[in-house]
Amino acid sequence: MPLAYMASPYSKLNHQRAFEEAAELCGRLLACGVHAYSPIAMCHPLAVYAKLDPMDLALWAPHCRIMMERCDCLIVAQLDGWQESAGIKGEIEFFQEADKPIFDLFPASLTMQKRGSGFHLLASQMELAI
Repeated sequence: MPLAYMASPYSKLNHQRAFEEAAELCGRLLACGVHAYSPIAMCHPLAVYAKLDPMDLALWAPHCRIMMERCDCLIVAQLDGWQESAGIKGEIEFFQEADKPIFDLFPASLTMQKRGSGFHLLASQMELAI
C-alpha cells in the first residue's frame, strides 16, 4: 500500500486556514483509501502547541525531507496559492529527482491526474497508477 506525501500551500496564507484545508483534504483522502502524510496537517499543531516557529526551515526542512524519502509519491493539492508556493516547488523538484510519481489533486471532485499522463482518476484509484 503506497504512502503519499500531500503538498499544500502554507507560508503565504493564514496558517490556521491552511491547516484546516490540508487536514480536511487529507481526511477525505483517507476516507477513500489513500494513505497520505500532510506536513501541514501533521506539523501545524506541533508548532502551535509546542510554541515552535512554523517558518523555521532549520527545524522543519529535515523532518519534511525524511518524510518525502519515505513516501512513494507526491500529491499536489490544487488549493489557492499552490502555484506560488516555494515549498511546493521544492517538494515537486525532490520527487522529480527521486523519479517518484506526482499527482495533481483537484479537491472539489477528489480526482487526480498523474503528471505525464493525459487521464484523470478518482483518488481511490491512485494505487493503480503508481
